[in-house]
Amino acid sequence: MSDGRRAVVTGLGVVTPVGSDAPAFWGSLVEGRRGAAEVRSFETSELPNKRGCEVDEFELDSRIRDRLLGGRCTELGAAALSQAVAQAGVADRIAGRGNAAIVVGTTMGEVTQFEQDRAAHADREPDAEDVRSLVHRPLDVMARSLAHAYDLVGDVVTVPAACAAGSYAVGVAASMVNRGDVPLALAVGCEAFSRLAFVGFTRMHAMSSDLCRPFSLDRPGLLLGEGAGALVIEAEEVARSRGAEPLGYVDGFGLSCDAYHITGPHPEAEGATRAIRDALTRARVNPDDVDYVNAHGTGTPLNDKIESLAVNNVFGERAGKLPVSSIKALTGHMLGAAGAVEAVASLLAMRHGVIPPTWNWIERDPECAVDCVPNEPREATLSRVVSNSYAFGGNNASLLLTSPAAG
Repeated sequence: MSDGRRAVVTGLGVVTPVGSDAPAFWGSLVEGRRGAAEVRSFETSELPNKRGCEVDEFELDSRIRDRLLGGRCTELGAAALSQAVAQAGVADRIAGRGNAAIVVGTTMGEVTQFEQDRAAHADREPDAEDVRSLVHRPLDVMARSLAHAYDLVGDVVTVPAACAAGSYAVGVAASMVNRGDVPLALAVGCEAFSRLAFVGFTRMHAMSSDLCRPFSLDRPGLLLGEGAGALVIEAEEVARSRGAEPLGYVDGFGLSCDAYHITGPHPEAEGATRAIRDALTRARVNPDDVDYVNAHGTGTPLNDKIESLAVNNVFGERAGKLPVSSIKALTGHMLGAAGAVEAVASLLAMRHGVIPPTWNWIERDPECAVDCVPNEPREATLSRVVSNSYAFGGNNASLLLTSPAAG
């Protein structure tokens, strides 16, 4: 990505179960405030798992809300995006100009609307028509709605790459800027808490009944979450010409697909390894130059094992000393929002010079041979950070983010 126009982040926003703006979110990451609680949005009495990470409250300007076409997932994305647009000061550069793009990543899209429609006919047994209605839902509702809300008339892109979608959105948006397609792109990852996802992960026996413990021995599984992350990404020369403050750079973006199994990763971490290496190659960065890895770190036995293997494949002898932490111990797994939110966390870590720890960790797992920064924030000078996201179907994405101080 370094051959073209350098992609700089000038605005960011988050809505998460542990904070619905950047300061509150960051405070939770370093203080260990958990987002897990009894599920409120639907009945769980007949389910073995009853805890998840839902967003309590978030602010959304009424003028934006009145122009939205979607439901809760769109609202979460809009709330995060409004923070990013306000920080970057680009609202007037988006409206009607045709020189901006928006890229939205999601897993389930506006599935809660389907669930509400189905609940209205609970007396009828599910049938083939329900399946057709579910699988043929348009996933671009959020992107189209956000474009409408901001009068954006440029490219409108939806990336439904499951749990890697948020990182895909950031990478695709940065690539569009880097290639010179647009001087400005908005990247959003958003996901609403849904019964469909909750029941699905429960049936796969991938859920924890209590806490998420990434990289810890005998970790019980993930907790589901919801939220949104948003970044304003501009060409560096454009941002500097108007005096915008660089918050970081998206210098590398690696994608791969294992094509190995519908849910399981490749046992040798081939795809995950390739994604990290490609991100470094595109950024022209050596593995030794990376200071921290913000892990996908879902807390499931297989995911954490394979991600640790990928880190060891790429970083070799450094892997055991390289900090590799997961914020999902607090936020839960926000599916399509996770990668965008974790990109924000990585940028904030560089800005504050602090690595957010892996909370809830108890005991080292020999199959996770990484320094997971257990239970305590760590001060560090962070110039370059890798942020990983992995998804069903073997979809892998890695971002290489650079601090403004690193130049």
